Amino acid sequence: MMDAATGKAQETRTPFEQSRLDGLMEEAGLDVLIATSKHNVQYLLGGYKFIFFSAMDAIGHSRYLPVVVYERGRPDNAAYIGNGLERGEHQNHPFWTPAVHTSCWGTLDASALAAEHVKKIGRPDARIGIEPGFLPSDAYISLRKALPEAKVFDATSTFERMRALKTPAELEQLRTASDLITESMLATIAAAKDGSTKNEIIEQLRREETNRGLQFEYCLLTLGASHNRAASLQSWSPGEVMSIDSGGNYHGFIGDLCRMGILGEPDSELEDLLAEVESIQQAAFSKVKAGALGGDLIAEAEAKLKASPSAEFTDFFAHGMGLITHEVPFLMTNHPVAYEGVDADRPLEENMVISVETTMLHPTRGFIKLEDTLAITSSGYEMFGETGRGWNRGGTA
Repeated sequence: MMDAATGKAQETRTPFEQSRLDGLMEEAGLDVLIATSKHNVQYLLGGYKFIFFSAMDAIGHSRYLPVVVYERGRPDNAAYIGNGLERGEHQNHPFWTPAVHTSCWGTLDASALAAEHVKKIGRPDARIGIEPGFLPSDAYISLRKALPEAKVFDATSTFERMRALKTPAELEQLRTASDLITESMLATIAAAKDGSTKNEIIEQLRREETNRGLQFEYCLLTLGASHNRAASLQSWSPGEVMSIDSGGNYHGFIGDLCRMGILGEPDSELEDLLAEVESIQQAAFSKVKAGALGGDLIAEAEAKLKASPSAEFTDFFAHGMGLITHEVPFLMTNHPVAYEGVDADRPLEENMVISVETTMLHPTRGFIKLEDTLAITSSGYEMFGETGRGWNRGGTA
């Protein structure tokens, strides 16, 4: 970029750690990245997400397709390609990329501009990394026709590794998301009473999260002995448990936690069952620190689970957290989400964030679960949203 006042070249600063991304690209043998998923575009733009298409991408005969083009080692050649309505966004808070095109209304014009930019920076024969799961087929075909000399590769892993280590600001956003979700869940449990339906409880949680500045993502809710977590007209009755599992979005970062409620007082069996779940959680926590193998926490938790009297109907799971609910580190294979646990044999790194969850599907008492979010530190971990991990009483608001 040129400084308008001095006429001299000005360094282009990226909102992400450029050297890390350049290193990952070099390792993968990539010259150019073309990001098209909302989460990776948001990451590369330093947190920006266009609110107009927050809920739905479809418009006219096509869909919104934001694109970031990044050449390895040359942030001065980066480009953002967005929708026509984003001109105002750029005027108010300019995008960092030297080239900005806010004129697209669909996938084909966005992919055409991306290809045109790659040619403009002199890389028509580049090794290009794309996101196959987030690049529509018509945009992919258009890109290949426009850049016949280029070689195209799946860069999903490069993008995932790029986001693996959180900055202090990103950790703070994840902490805030988690804290606000647990606050919202505890307020929702307290507000629910005898006769409250699942539909009403979920709507209460949506309001609690929205009023705290979160974007409500989902609520998986059980009442009583049922294991069905879908919304319904089922109502809460005295003595029954509630499992409330929710994800909320704070400036793009996801909080995902689960807490337990009881309408009345828990009996000794319920106290023991939640204590079993907690003991498995603590077993996993005991192996969490930078430098420990990801598989160590899995093995420790599974050993504790195997010794539990409720092992036959209890499950343990751990996964990475960040802009999406399952990201690096990938610790377990197809359990239950379909991916390989490629990080089980790798050391955990400081500033990774993981979700640790133990789920008991008790045959008579219902769905009993804890899910917690941990930021990995050099000496162990820091828990986000740590409140309410015992039995929370309903009907007390």
